[in-house]
Amino acid sequence: MNAPAAIPSTPLRELIARLSALHPQSIDLGLERMHRLLERLDHPERKLPPVIHVAGTNGKGSTIAYLRSILEAAGLRVHVYTSPFLVRINECFRLGRIGGGALVGDDELRGALEHCERANAGAPITIFEVETAAALCLFAQHPADVVLLEVGLGGRLDATNVIDAPLATVIAPVSMDHTEFLGDTLTAIAGEKAAIIKRDVPVICAEQAPEAMTVIEQQARRMRAPLHAAGQQWHVSVERSRLVYQDDRGLMDLAAPKLFGRHQFDNAGLAIATLRALDTFKIDGAAFEAGIVNAEWPARMQRLAAGALVDLAPAGCEIWLDGGHNAEGGRVAAAALGDLEERVSRPLVVVVGMMANKDPGAFLANFAGLTRHIIAVPIPDRDNSMSPDRLADAARALGMRVETSASVETALQALTRLAYEVPPRILITGSLYLAGPVLAANGTPPR
Repeated sequence: MNAPAAIPSTPLRELIARLSALHPQSIDLGLERMHRLLERLDHPERKLPPVIHVAGTNGKGSTIAYLRSILEAAGLRVHVYTSPFLVRINECFRLGRIGGGALVGDDELRGALEHCERANAGAPITIFEVETAAALCLFAQHPADVVLLEVGLGGRLDATNVIDAPLATVIAPVSMDHTEFLGDTLTAIAGEKAAIIKRDVPVICAEQAPEAMTVIEQQARRMRAPLHAAGQQWHVSVERSRLVYQDDRGLMDLAAPKLFGRHQFDNAGLAIATLRALDTFKIDGAAFEAGIVNAEWPARMQRLAAGALVDLAPAGCEIWLDGGHNAEGGRVAAAALGDLEERVSRPLVVVVGMMANKDPGAFLANFAGLTRHIIAVPIPDRDNSMSPDRLADAARALGMRVETSASVETALQALTRLAYEVPPRILITGSLYLAGPVLAANGTPPR
């Protein structure tokens, strides 16, 4: 077969736009297109360092952040593929290096994407599939000790589910989300997630709802995959504000994660359990603690302490940013806010923007006992952003006081005109697609 004609190098934004036009749908789950492209690329997925494959509804990104931080603290080189990005597409691709990894540069990323574009030769393919293939090509070309691979959506038919024999599979908490693609029951969604489990490969699982756990246990037995489940083979708890982890190999008493919220102890525990279930890496207690303390993951109960948006808000206020977008994401954010309220009481304002396919009532219900002040905003530059009026209707149905604003900036400016006895605590939330523009406008993009 003749090689496809060379395609001139173009700026990344134009290249992404061109690749996005190859398929009429941004999401079309299936593996046929991915397998076809990987064959044309000479199977980079077979030339990777050992892979840890991570699925789940909430917490998988934070779990990967802990895994990377611990492994790097142990002196290992770690490639990482995550999605979605917040500000720049480069955030999805991290190349492992001795002393710590770095986001792939524009030129190298463009080269990998164009390589995949030439191999694809104009065939229908989703942008996520091309990006995943590019990640596999990059990771196959650069030496590393381990690859951390995050599932994009679901698991069974996700573009990342092309690794036949990963080192381990990990399942973070499973909850209701993306029901239009994964099914409208927790059992169905868990089945999609559990399909990343491979024969004889250890599976490490967070605490789950009973119906989800049943599905995961059945799939693990079917695949003869050793199961390491939270609350069974390992346990994590908070004692005296420290993280206490225990399994059959002993107990670890570690400093608390820097990432805020009780759920981050659970995510850190899942990362610890994953690495303790493997004999591949030699990691001492100091590396576990350094990794837990130093892990960073933007837009997950992230405190914005300075920046252009902070300057627009009332003097002395707290601003927190969280990309939670479903009922469970709202629950953990609300729990974190409850912890903050116990430490220092402040009036709470929730600035929220969501995508149109989400359930605003289920999300906002988590905050009904914490605040009556909601400001609904659109997500900039997103055609499928939920209208602020629809968000406002959902908030009013919960008995909340709600107003709409044209943007996060105007919402923050409006708050400066209100008389607060104590400067407020402001949570900006509802979508990672809102969190990205917020970080960009604030001048604090992910590194």
